Amino acid sequence: MQNKKTETLPVVPLRGLVVLPGELLHFDAGRDKTIEALQAAVENGSLIFMTSQRDPHKNEIEFNDIYDRGTICKIRQLLRLPGDSYRVLVEGISRGRIYGFAAETPYYQAEVVDFEETPYERMLAEALMRRLRERFSEYSSLSGRISSDVLSDAEEIADANELADFVAQHAIQKLSDKQSVLECEDTLKRLELVLEYVSHEVDIRKIDRNIAQRIHKQMNKNQREYYLREQVKAIRTELGDTQADDSDEYRERMAKKNLPADVQEKLKKEIDRLAMLPSGSHEAPMARAYIECVLDLPWTESSTDNLDVVNAVKILDEDHFGMEKVKKRIVEHLAVAKLTNSVNGQIICFVGPPGVGKTSITKSIAKAMGREFVRMSLGGIRDEAEIRGHRRTYIGAMPGRVITAMRQAGKVNPLILFDEIDKMGSDYRGDPASAMLEVLDSAQNHEFRDHFLEIPYDLSNVMFITTANSEEGIPRPLLDRMEVIYVDSYLENEKVQIALRHLLPKQMKKNGLSKSKFVIPESLLAEIIRSYTSESGVRELERVLASLCRKAAVEIAEGKAKVRLTRQKLYEYLGQPKYRVDPADEEPAIGMVNGLAWTCAGGDTLTVEATSVKGTGQLSLTGHLGDVMQESARAAMTYVRAHAGDYGLDPDFYSKCDVHVHVPEGAVPKDGPSAGITIATAIVSAVTGIPVKAKLAMTGEITLRGRVLPIGGLREKLLAAVRAGIRTVIIPKKNRTDLSDVPDCAKDHLKIIFAEDFSDVLKNALCGLPKKMQSGGRGEWQGIDGSYLDKLTGTVLS
Repeated sequence: MQNKKTETLPVVPLRGLVVLPGELLHFDAGRDKTIEALQAAVENGSLIFMTSQRDPHKNEIEFNDIYDRGTICKIRQLLRLPGDSYRVLVEGISRGRIYGFAAETPYYQAEVVDFEETPYERMLAEALMRRLRERFSEYSSLSGRISSDVLSDAEEIADANELADFVAQHAIQKLSDKQSVLECEDTLKRLELVLEYVSHEVDIRKIDRNIAQRIHKQMNKNQREYYLREQVKAIRTELGDTQADDSDEYRERMAKKNLPADVQEKLKKEIDRLAMLPSGSHEAPMARAYIECVLDLPWTESSTDNLDVVNAVKILDEDHFGMEKVKKRIVEHLAVAKLTNSVNGQIICFVGPPGVGKTSITKSIAKAMGREFVRMSLGGIRDEAEIRGHRRTYIGAMPGRVITAMRQAGKVNPLILFDEIDKMGSDYRGDPASAMLEVLDSAQNHEFRDHFLEIPYDLSNVMFITTANSEEGIPRPLLDRMEVIYVDSYLENEKVQIALRHLLPKQMKKNGLSKSKFVIPESLLAEIIRSYTSESGVRELERVLASLCRKAAVEIAEGKAKVRLTRQKLYEYLGQPKYRVDPADEEPAIGMVNGLAWTCAGGDTLTVEATSVKGTGQLSLTGHLGDVMQESARAAMTYVRAHAGDYGLDPDFYSKCDVHVHVPEGAVPKDGPSAGITIATAIVSAVTGIPVKAKLAMTGEITLRGRVLPIGGLREKLLAAVRAGIRTVIIPKKNRTDLSDVPDCAKDHLKIIFAEDFSDVLKNALCGLPKKMQSGGRGEWQGIDGSYLDKLTGTVLS
């Protein structure tokens, strides 16, 4: 093409339309600038420049939002419509290009260069025109939208430029293709371009016809699927249905993911089913949830385990003080994995009182091994579906917590923590503990089946760690599948070190304090632990330290340069001590014996008091005692009655007196069989009048035959004895092996006596040996050395 002339014309941007030279076009105009431009064109010769917007959805446009190539048109008709809009009829005159913009208000004006057609090779053009007429005629027969008059007009057009534009305006549907034809300046290239587009439309129409007639022989399978999907996509887009797009997206994700063959087959069926569902189907959300769950789950993705034993020990020691059993077990696991070059899933249960670091050390284990960490609390779970998931027949169904945890981890070998596994319950909806049997069984969990997933899922590479405060709440079959590691309560010196290394720096940083501004002497930490905390762990200790830091922060904020904690300031900050350790009695006492108890907060001492009064043989038990402890008291009383003669008592002494056994702190519930020998000793002392040695404590279960049975919690009980100032402790002989778990510092402070029979207890607990009363009614009893002692004073009689 050659430049003809340049003139300034109003510019009308078209949305979704392209007008070609020779084309008559109707459209409605409603934008203010468009109406102004049309009115100005009518007043000045009816010529106007029309070009398309690049984005038809934009209402407010700039110069760079429109194409610089368009058509110079003549306005044939301009009608005003209701609502301040106009209906316009224009005729395309010639191609034009914007040379430069002249004005933006009140309407767009531009310097437009008009082009005239250039000469072309007639023979080549004639060949292309014949081919184009043939394809146009073929298109007309396939589409059914082109009238015979239009075909006749196409046959009569002799000019190549006119024929190309004429066919383009009737056969080309896409806006971008029409714009390409408009912008093509060379006549022969334009003919080829239109021929290509028309041929493409003819091919698509043929495919449409073949689909309707179910003829597949002339089509390649891949090409047919491509065109089918394009058509379905276009239809669903027009209907506002996005499920086809979702299905394609899911197929792409499935192709990128390395899935097992059976999973891939199942997933493909679900995606195809989703694509076939009608828009708005109530099954579509559930199908999407299932597909996304399968695609989000890790099937082959794994993290590389860090098997460096030295690095693991370093990380565990940095994060936690003590807990040697746990650290030793993890180091053993890494060492075996390194030597065998194989990492198997482990199932370990940490059992211990609250606050001793069971959960936090699990995080450190995951960090040391380089595994993803996911925590799942099981406390209060009563529904089996929480573990196995809901079947998809239910509305709102979702996968169980195990599959959800794997989905969250994103790896097939994470470390999953089941916290508070002893707090699970059960009701009419099922028993979640039974569902956990498959999860925590290394022989079964390689094919774990979730009700929602319905596909076997491999959990054999997962390292499972569970935590519990007590074994009693864990069903035996479940406990049998786990390796139990007992996490002991902290010693006082361990709590001091934990406070110095971890808790205090953490709270000082949290409260904006530095080491130079707030100082707590190490000697005061022990007093804080004894006087303001009563726990096995360090949670309460951390809260106390946080309170001290906050109060120190107030003083520093008020202008004080440094705060050093003293005993006086400690009482000022925290008040008087909340906990006091009752010291053991300094003198022997009748009917009063120190017992040892285990609680969730660690060990403790308790006093058992017994007294004998005139009565009819009643046994009274007070002090909020549980059923097991009451049974122990009755067994102890029966034993004493059966051996009354050994203690210098009438065989029917019980018929003339009542025995009252009381355990102080009656508001605190107490239970367990380990107070058996303590209660029996108190009863013997009360009915015989023989004092019990001072600074002595005991623990052990008694039988009707007087045998002393082993008890649990020995470590905590002996530590409590040390805190209370006890010097001698009587324990069952069968607990001798448990002393290996007791710290040396505790064993050094105590004289430990082993008892196999209740007679062993009395020999070491009473100030003398009971003996039948001598004739004459002497008010004495025989001491261990054979001398007679006064019952009340314990002095030797001549």
